[in-house]
Amino acid sequence: MSAPRTRIGSSDLEVYPLSLGGNVFGWTSDDDQSFAVLDAYADAGGNFIDTADGYSHWVPGNHGGESERAIGRWLARRTDRDSFVIATKVSTHPDFKGLAPSNIKAAADASLGRLQVDHLDLYYAHFDDPAIPLADTVGALSELVDAGKVRAIAISNYTPERIDEWFAVTERDGLHRAVALQPHYNLVERDFENGLRERAERFGLGVVPYFALASGFLTGKYRDGVDVDSARAAGAVKYLDDRGRRVLATLDEVAAGHDASVASVALAWLREQPTVVAPIASARTVEQLPALLESVTLRLGADEVAALADASSAEDDAAA
Repeated sequence: MSAPRTRIGSSDLEVYPLSLGGNVFGWTSDDDQSFAVLDAYADAGGNFIDTADGYSHWVPGNHGGESERAIGRWLARRTDRDSFVIATKVSTHPDFKGLAPSNIKAAADASLGRLQVDHLDLYYAHFDDPAIPLADTVGALSELVDAGKVRAIAISNYTPERIDEWFAVTERDGLHRAVALQPHYNLVERDFENGLRERAERFGLGVVPYFALASGFLTGKYRDGVDVDSARAAGAVKYLDDRGRRVLATLDEVAAGHDASVASVALAWLREQPTVVAPIASARTVEQLPALLESVTLRLGADEVAALADASSAEDDAAA
């Protein structure tokens, strides 16, 4: 399954239009499962792998860095490391919390070690740290680019106003520009459209949405009367309200018209949105991957994109 590569913002990073989420590696997916998923993604032409230093510290017995280590063990088995764009993040590992310059530099070195690589392709400030001046944070990330440890820097979970401040500091101090933005965005979480999208357009940020399938809700497996045994079930069933049911019904209709899966339609809708480069989706097993890969070549009609947007509009709920 081939798909054209897309450039991330103003960088020279060219990526497959679906990013493989690494949050499940070392959590719900062991090494054998993780390596099989990564191999299948790569065999399909995928090259964009997303993780974070904090994954998956929330799991009893884990400490953080489990996902990076799994990806590192997988990369060590291959001879084509430079074929992949590896994105990771800083600020949530229990040993490297926050965005103080010394912490950023130490965390980057730790991520390089766990991933077994000599550079990070895309390095995100994972969550804003208001206690640290933005000049210090952006300056430290920029220094990592100068040192050759990071190819490009990026932003995740920042408000529109803080992104304005980020770029004001960047311009004032002559620092390396962020090239990507990773927000929470999908058919049932559309706050990104209220300010963040405009910043992505203004500052030339390639958008890489996380929770693209709403913790699995947009796969269509969470329905009334269906009990799903999943570690992410609580995060998905919260969307099973009138609006969520309306979205599922429209997804079902569009999917039937394309003989496609509900998940692939949800991802294709997200990919069609302005500024979006590649949605992030994870697969615990190889069997879950085809529906995700299907999305990269699925082309929705303008009427289908609009119908899905209308079904997921909060205004419909207000009018009901």
